[in-house]
Amino acid sequence: MRQVYVNGEFLAEDMAKVSVFDRGFLFADAVYEVTSVVDGRLIDFDGHIQRLRRSLAELKMPFTLTDAEMLAAHRRIVELNDLTEGVIYLQVTRGAADRDFAFPPRDTPNTVVLFTQVKNLVDNPAARNGQSVVTIDDIRWGRCDIKTVQLLYPSLAKSEAIGRGADDAWLVRDGEVTEGSSNNAYIVTKDGTIVTRPLSNSILHGITRVAVLDVAKSLQMKVEERTFTVEEAENAREAFASSAGGFVAPVVKINDTVLGDGTPGPVSQRLRDHYIQRVRESAI
Repeated sequence: MRQVYVNGEFLAEDMAKVSVFDRGFLFADAVYEVTSVVDGRLIDFDGHIQRLRRSLAELKMPFTLTDAEMLAAHRRIVELNDLTEGVIYLQVTRGAADRDFAFPPRDTPNTVVLFTQVKNLVDNPAARNGQSVVTIDDIRWGRCDIKTVQLLYPSLAKSEAIGRGADDAWLVRDGEVTEGSSNNAYIVTKDGTIVTRPLSNSILHGITRVAVLDVAKSLQMKVEERTFTVEEAENAREAFASSAGGFVAPVVKINDTVLGDGTPGPVSQRLRDHYIQRVRESAI
């Protein structure tokens, strides 16, 4: 049976308990991170912990665990579950307190949870075949840069996309693509330029995004961080998304428009191959 971490203890998943008064449950007053595991090692761990601390700071949420303690917990849960490839989910809430919109005292203990999921990350059929996306209005709150557990609208968007026969949704605000339901979005123009939206409060500051753009620059690919429209995306040479669980995920269809010949393009494939090579060398 899978082992999970709850507030400093490792225990069987059917024994894991969280209070009904937990603010993550009552208010979605919580943040999370997802760290990929390949070959039994953690990918981009430092980046995920830095972003976690940024999210906590933006929400003024106290947190006492050190980076070393979190690293030890991640490594232990990989060991306990004999995880070779997949992801580790980390959630931190403001803790349990009587229901009140006002924050509880700062010394209220956090609720901290870790669990693993086995996933095929490297040899992923979705990457081999490419994904289809549909565009949906982005009506989320204005702080999409904070990685909170308030994921109802992305869930609705993803479900709508599946209901429309697609794999995922790209969210659109004022005619421009912001990001995917759980990933950053990119297009490749006719001249081979990689275009992705610049960082702001409108999108998540993806850890994989940082790594992918760094790989692109090391390969001397041209990158532009700017907004792009749905029309521009539909007329692009290629498109792809990036995330901790998807790495570089080619997109071959946007709404009713097939990109290129309907198969993953050379830019996204090259980026994916080099990204996987790099993370295998740098994983801890």
